[in-house]
Amino acid sequence: MGETTVTTIEGRQGPTTSPIAGADDDRNGQKFRRALQRLRTPRRPKLWFEILLIAVSYWTYSLIRNAVPEQKSQALRNADWIWRVEHDLGIAVERSINHAVDSVTWLIVGMNYYYATLHFVVTLGVLVWLFRKHPGRYAATRLVLFATTAVALVGYYLYPLAPPRLMNGTDFIDTVVVHQTWGSMASGDLKNMSNQYAAMPSMHIGWSLWCGLTIFALASVPWAKVLGLLYPTATLVVIVATANHFWLDAVGGMICLAFGFAVARLWYGSMPYALPREVAVEGAARPEGARALVTRP
Repeated sequence: MGETTVTTIEGRQGPTTSPIAGADDDRNGQKFRRALQRLRTPRRPKLWFEILLIAVSYWTYSLIRNAVPEQKSQALRNADWIWRVEHDLGIAVERSINHAVDSVTWLIVGMNYYYATLHFVVTLGVLVWLFRKHPGRYAATRLVLFATTAVALVGYYLYPLAPPRLMNGTDFIDTVVVHQTWGSMASGDLKNMSNQYAAMPSMHIGWSLWCGLTIFALASVPWAKVLGLLYPTATLVVIVATANHFWLDAVGGMICLAFGFAVARLWYGSMPYALPREVAVEGAARPEGARALVTRP
């Protein structure tokens, strides 16, 4: 079907495309393009869906991360290599910072709890803020976070890495064990619940930098913008002082975040923060040719 038979000048018969088939193909192509455009157009997020999506996504992330083979021997060899590279670059100061901060009990205990809690609390807080105050930018900014986390899983699988506190013969202090605080799922009684050799890239940095950039770009008051920049900076100090990461793990987290922004830019055709703040109410009348998105001061 879809073809008719015609007779050529030479008397031979050959197939030609039916105009009806061509019209059907064109209509199907238009439907596909419209469906794709709808998917790429930010819509007002639904609370129940976002709660379910975030819960399922984090459960999947944790499941995959912990299912990656620990590969202890390779992870320790990779840690030794990272440590040598940092020495060659002149940035191998993690041990000095670890020992200096550990000598101030209240400070290191505070950092242990910072490492254990703010990673989740601040990230969820920024998502809630986006949902309430920037619905037009929410989906694209959330996509950055999800893409960043997804590519990090590839890093955990391809490059197992021991954190400094688990290296052999380097005298790093596992601050959670020493001070008997709950600061790491990979220390103490909780160590069997988490992959201890998934230090590269650092999602503490990937997520905190996502939070910081989002707050800096979208907050309306200067002090909030400053706090946005300070948060990933403080997180970098914490992950090093607690001997959970090398400096280069943080670089890995930044690269993952850059990938996340690239994915969002390709999908939405714009950087997330440049999208309109609000989403037009579905079904509302608007002039022909007007964009579905409107901005609010």
